[in-house]
Amino acid sequence: MEVRHVRYFQAVAETLNFTRAAERLNIAQPPLSRQIQQLEEFLGTELLERSRPLQLTEAGRYFYEQSGTLLRQFQQLGENTRRIGEGQRQWLGIGFAPSTLYAALPELIRQLRGDADLELGLHEMTTLQQIEALKSGRIDIGFGRIHFDDPAIHQQVLSEDRLVAVVPVGHPLLAQPVTLERLSHERFVLYPANPRPSYADHVLALFANHGMGIQVSQWANELQTAIGLVAAGLGVTLVPACVQQQHRADIAYAALEDSEAVSPIILSRRTGDISPIVHRCLSLIAAIKQ
Repeated sequence: MEVRHVRYFQAVAETLNFTRAAERLNIAQPPLSRQIQQLEEFLGTELLERSRPLQLTEAGRYFYEQSGTLLRQFQQLGENTRRIGEGQRQWLGIGFAPSTLYAALPELIRQLRGDADLELGLHEMTTLQQIEALKSGRIDIGFGRIHFDDPAIHQQVLSEDRLVAVVPVGHPLLAQPVTLERLSHERFVLYPANPRPSYADHVLALFANHGMGIQVSQWANELQTAIGLVAAGLGVTLVPACVQQQHRADIAYAALEDSEAVSPIILSRRTGDISPIVHRCLSLIAAIKQ
């Protein structure tokens, strides 16, 4: 299926007449009919009831509505790309680990979105995925939690979050001081499962540095999934303290007494990237942190 198939179908659906649709598209009717048939073959269903008058099938009505939105988005994509190419707009790609949304990142996004000349692309990514996206040019700046030793990437620690334990409501740990040693005896829900290395390796290293290991009873790919599994009683987990902004009635947060139990928020960018838009981001971040 190609964009022309969508555009041709839109014309037929709006006119319900192949002759008028062909005139609108400035093509002959037989090629238009073949294009619609190709689209139906690709989708594996009929979009038109070829009666008199021509009518849309139920699948055709659905495809007309959804493909119209897609076509408008594609047209906007083309327009924005042209304006960026002509220097009328700038594009900035930001990658972020989900837990960084509880920190300064939302305020940065709010300020950047206020710039009418800036096209902002937001991509949820692990730190490893951010490194790869920075190298390929798909993003310009990333917010993650893992250190990487790569000469092509410059990393800067913005802040360090204390880690807190997430436990089901009523868990015995809530009645006593919580330490890494006590947590090492609990079953763990750990995230993300993939790709690695990730925040999960940071948590594992915290215990390993004290000569301890943990029993992972369940792996999850997302922070929210891990918290939900804790609520279901599958174990405990560790999250940055900023996540406590999320209130749930079926879990509780417990601060750790271990001072080294922290998770950094790390800004990553290409080494030597001094473009005006990246410099602006760094200035905004500095102002937000004050």
